[in-house]
Amino acid sequence: MKVIDGAKLREMIVGGAKNLENNKAMVDSLNVFPVPDGDTGTNMSLTMASAVREVENVASNDIDDIMNAYARGALKGARGNSGVILSQIIKGLSKVIVDAKALNTKVFAKAMNSATEIAYNAVTKPKEGTILTVIRYMSESSNLLATRYASFIEFFDALIKKGEEILAKTPDMLPVLKKAGVVDAGGRGLLCVFYGYLMILKGEEIPDAPEHSGEVGSDHAQENTFSGEIHDLDNIKYAYCTEYFIINIKKQATEEDIEKLRDKLMAIGDCVIVIGDLTLVKVHVHTNQPNKALMYALQLGEIDKIKIENMLEQNRQLMKKKEEEKKPLAMLSICAGDGMKNIFEDLMVDEIIEGGQTMNPSVDDILTAVNKINSDNIIILPNNKNIILAAEQAKELTDKKCFVVPTVNVPQGIAAAIAFDTDVSAEDNVEAMSEALSTVKYGQVTYAVRTTKIDGFALKEGDIIGLNDKHVIAKGKAVTDVAEGVIGKLIDDASEIITLYYGNGVGEEEANELTRHLEEKYPDFEIVAYYGGQPHYYYMISVE
Repeated sequence: MKVIDGAKLREMIVGGAKNLENNKAMVDSLNVFPVPDGDTGTNMSLTMASAVREVENVASNDIDDIMNAYARGALKGARGNSGVILSQIIKGLSKVIVDAKALNTKVFAKAMNSATEIAYNAVTKPKEGTILTVIRYMSESSNLLATRYASFIEFFDALIKKGEEILAKTPDMLPVLKKAGVVDAGGRGLLCVFYGYLMILKGEEIPDAPEHSGEVGSDHAQENTFSGEIHDLDNIKYAYCTEYFIINIKKQATEEDIEKLRDKLMAIGDCVIVIGDLTLVKVHVHTNQPNKALMYALQLGEIDKIKIENMLEQNRQLMKKKEEEKKPLAMLSICAGDGMKNIFEDLMVDEIIEGGQTMNPSVDDILTAVNKINSDNIIILPNNKNIILAAEQAKELTDKKCFVVPTVNVPQGIAAAIAFDTDVSAEDNVEAMSEALSTVKYGQVTYAVRTTKIDGFALKEGDIIGLNDKHVIAKGKAVTDVAEGVIGKLIDDASEIITLYYGNGVGEEEANELTRHLEEKYPDFEIVAYYGGQPHYYYMISVE
């Protein structure tokens, strides 16, 4: 599809809104501030829902009518900073597309640039690492992509990849995101809309959100509510989040008067957004004088849909809720591989940092995760000897009481987590978890990256090798043979359990076949295989 007509454009708008609605709980869970403006995913979804309602009221399939309605509906329904910025992105898209003779990828690229310009202009002090950064990076990439791809499917696919690329970097641009360990919620919401566009173009069906969709994923969203810092009440400079529309604007009013309104609001507050034109203006401001904010608006026209929220009281309630949900003792684990992460989650570990042999987390990474957990007492499982020192350093830098159980591999970490008991003290837990480590013998199966001689083995690059914690103990050409060799070196008369964690290209069927073979060879052992998904190592092996 090289040209989009009005009917397809209408479908895309609805599809973008549906996909965002289906994912709003996930976007909400990325919020790092307990802002009174509402949750990012919910605000953006409600903004899109308003836009869709306006579009659905358009009788024709003329692109200009549809895009004007899209922009108008988004502005009407814009909620919170994220929703307002999304409405300005849509306004920028509309500004270009309504004047185009045909909507092709080059026109859409030009519209993306317009969207960026208008969105940035809507914010008094733009911050990088937000939805603004995502739309800017995508728009900067869109011009080149439009010259490469005439097909909208290929164009959007490449454009979304650029969006994902910059979204992943937002924690490095905004410290609060890095501290909370999340990407920007607004940027993720924007990409949800673009994914919806692409799904429609590909002919994929986007399901309607289930009834009471606001509750879907609410448990996950709730557990992340306190990911960021809760503001110190003394540090909230402006207490009242004030929003309203100005309608029926006076005939003598000018665009300059709208700019003057923005200046007046800047003098009495912050987070000022004043958008619109002489037909409709939307205002958002944090201030201690909402009466003045309303009085200034009355000089321009009539006020409609007023919303004033007390951020001090909302923050008190959030702090109270956090205190009520605080755990007496929590666990933090470090591992690599989605399967390993799932295992630790099943063992009720509260926070998991991605890291391991080739990607040791920094002290700051560990400290950030510690501060994120809603508990004053935290047991840290480093699961790698190269991470223990960083964990000890993080322990010294936090006001929380931390205990480092010196696990040197993931199976030790799993054994320690299994020994965790919520009914006993932190000190007793540390003792029991540390004792559990001594029951674990550990091996790995990987490959040699260079030709060398070590531990009595002459290795060639590419050889499959088996290791224990310190030495090479087996080598061969087949992964299963080496895994079996490692197990043979680890077991003794006291051993009862063999656990295989498979990753790095090993499939479930292959792991199950090895398990069956081991069951025949060691009939008195309990043998089980789990998906670990760990990089670099075909198997991590635990013998207990």
